[in-house]
Amino acid sequence: MSRSGRGTRVTHQELPPALRDAVDDFAEHLAQVRNRSAHTVRAYVTDVIALLDHAVRMGCLELAELDLSVLRSWLARQRTTGAARTSLARRAASARAFSAWAHRAGLLPADVGAALASPRAHRELPSVLRADQAAALMEAPARQPTTAHGTTTTGATVDGSDAAAAEAVLLRDRVLLELLYATGVRVSEACGLDVGDVDHGRRVIRVFGKGGRERAVPYGVPAQRALDDWLRRGRPLLAGARSGDALLLGARGGRLNPTTARQIVGGYAETAGLPRTSPHGLRHSAATHLLEGGADLRAVQELLGHSSLASTQIYTHVSVERLRAAYRQAHPRA
Repeated sequence: MSRSGRGTRVTHQELPPALRDAVDDFAEHLAQVRNRSAHTVRAYVTDVIALLDHAVRMGCLELAELDLSVLRSWLARQRTTGAARTSLARRAASARAFSAWAHRAGLLPADVGAALASPRAHRELPSVLRADQAAALMEAPARQPTTAHGTTTTGATVDGSDAAAAEAVLLRDRVLLELLYATGVRVSEACGLDVGDVDHGRRVIRVFGKGGRERAVPYGVPAQRALDDWLRRGRPLLAGARSGDALLLGARGGRLNPTTARQIVGGYAETAGLPRTSPHGLRHSAATHLLEGGADLRAVQELLGHSSLASTQIYTHVSVERLRAAYRQAHPRA
């Protein structure tokens, strides 16, 4: 098996000790100092291990020998093996982050990654639901009967054959859909909510986003009704020893996980005859509908938890595309 075919862990172990220590210190910096998520740390570290493995095969046994030509060679090799533009852009970002850290830590005489260019990632226009389609999705749980075995028609199962517990699952599904669309939060943020993060008086939820950044996000009356029903009639039936303070629970009482949440959203969209939809699609839809309704771009940026306004501006492109489509359809000289 080639070196590239072996697992990242093996490749890490086979690096020279100084390079291996540098990777470990970089990972600790990302997690402890930069407060990056475990997923981000894993992605960056995987890229850096691959970069240093490439550097070793080019004869660089000391980190101080790493230069721009090695970084460019590594990216070029990724390109020739068919890496997508988005992957190349992320790997270049990982290399630049590592180079900057290593220079500040005194391990590199210069920040060689600062001059590393990367292909601009192609950004697809987000797929969004129309407002009437989003409304139909919100109503989908109310139209889903449960079977005699405590299983919803979307496939959610509950312990035992208690129809009341199956009804609780439907209430959970409804509040999940309402919160995702009303607030535009990420699915991981929704699943991470605790009961105490909901301010019922002000209709605001406290969300901990990327990098542990906290923000307050408002929600509307339909979401409030769904929350009230869930907390009064649904959550007590599913809650157990594993529930803790989690707001959204799985059928067996533990905190709802993002994978299950994605299955729930996709399942209701399918049964309602809607386009294929995910929690991220509801986030896109919420942002687009806010902007089309006249919301300020900066306010939408804050609501979504984007650190850069550039991340939010993609939704303006969606609105412009819809405007163009309406113009072509309606204007006599389009």
